[in-house]
Amino acid sequence: MKTDLSTLKEKCRENYPEMKEFLGRLVEIPSVMSEPEGNMPYGKNSAEVLDVFLKKAESMGFETHNFDNYAGTVTLGSWEPELGILCHLDVVGSGNGWTYPPFELTEADGKLYGRGTTDDKGPAVSVLYALKAVSETIPLKKAVRLIVGCNEENGSDDLEYYRKKQPLPQKLFTPDGQYPIINIEKGMIRGELSTKFTTDCKKYIAEIHGGNTINAVPDRAWAVVCGITVDEINAGADFEIIPQENGVRIISHGIPAHASTPEGGKNALTALIKLLSGLDLDECDGFKAVKNMAELFPYGETDGSSMRLKCSDEKSGALTLVFSVLEFTPDGMTGIFDIRFPVSKTAEEINSTAKNTLSGYGFSYRCIMGSEAHYVDENSGFVRTLLDVYEAVSGEKGHCIAIGGGTYVHNTEGGVAFGAELPGKEYNMHCADEFTVPEEMIMNSVMAAAAIAEICG
Repeated sequence: MKTDLSTLKEKCRENYPEMKEFLGRLVEIPSVMSEPEGNMPYGKNSAEVLDVFLKKAESMGFETHNFDNYAGTVTLGSWEPELGILCHLDVVGSGNGWTYPPFELTEADGKLYGRGTTDDKGPAVSVLYALKAVSETIPLKKAVRLIVGCNEENGSDDLEYYRKKQPLPQKLFTPDGQYPIINIEKGMIRGELSTKFTTDCKKYIAEIHGGNTINAVPDRAWAVVCGITVDEINAGADFEIIPQENGVRIISHGIPAHASTPEGGKNALTALIKLLSGLDLDECDGFKAVKNMAELFPYGETDGSSMRLKCSDEKSGALTLVFSVLEFTPDGMTGIFDIRFPVSKTAEEINSTAKNTLSGYGFSYRCIMGSEAHYVDENSGFVRTLLDVYEAVSGEKGHCIAIGGGTYVHNTEGGVAFGAELPGKEYNMHCADEFTVPEEMIMNSVMAAAAIAEICG
């Protein structure tokens, strides 16, 4: 590296009290997507957090622009940007189980707690103050642009809108992932299977409800079965069997996990389907559908083998599949599954196989969302520069990694994820008690400042 890190480190550390104070202001705004209001496409809070961020940047002397409350920019330099840094200011809902107020920055046990501290308000603040550190210490030859959006958590159509107004810089990274660098993100498909029933039975499944989130292993599911008693069911400790009029209610308990790493969870829905498929019920349409689902989505299987989708490659690893949502009534059923597929496959190939397999079992199929895998050459000059920066700042060996999840650059050309999570650490992102660490906020600012200096200096 040609950049002297000592001055940047000193500046970023000096900036920390301001960084913490500003992060607290952002966390207080619950910028969860809501109904559009006037010129606020993602609701009032999302527009407010963008306005607050841009006004802060403007007060620091940077050129800013608001793209109709979809996204905004903070630019250092008067030329066409050589480097873009992409952050988002929207957050997921608070959920349950917080020890500390989710929309208030709380410092405890050496951590900063609050929704968005890691995903992605904290990193956005670190990058903004990286621009400040660079502007005060290093003369740039090329411009850098921080792009802050407001819809990453709900589809990233903020970027679609932005790109209609401005092109993204060819060199682009986001601190919306983890270090060292994520250069491969698997493709993703959300598929729906459905069928109708004609039910005229005495012993039958009346209802099944499982899962609320498509991209997560469901930790709870339940069913109502008519015409049987508690004594007719042989279930394990993960099930509650509750007698009710003309039947039983069965509740299945599992362990949640993200759909990109399903092996870490226990799927309550597929466990329930397995149990139901083994009951002594009348052979009506609904029961046949349950037995078919038990074959297609066996409990404990996460590689799509039974759907004839199993595949892997050396670069990105194996396909994963999670059967995550099911609504089942006497009239019919609709189920949804989440697939993450390797770079060696296309969405068309996966969809074709899924459709053919499901049709053989009597189910209709519809792809409700799909995106191709994202890959950036690990040997590109841009990636090698970022790896050099990582090694210089962290003192650790840099390398590229592949993930099953998606970051803010998934649908961009040439973009990579560079931070902000350290390898092997859990920050409770999207969960209760999300946090960041003061020293890591400073490190993230140094990392971004060094990258800017190397690429634009």
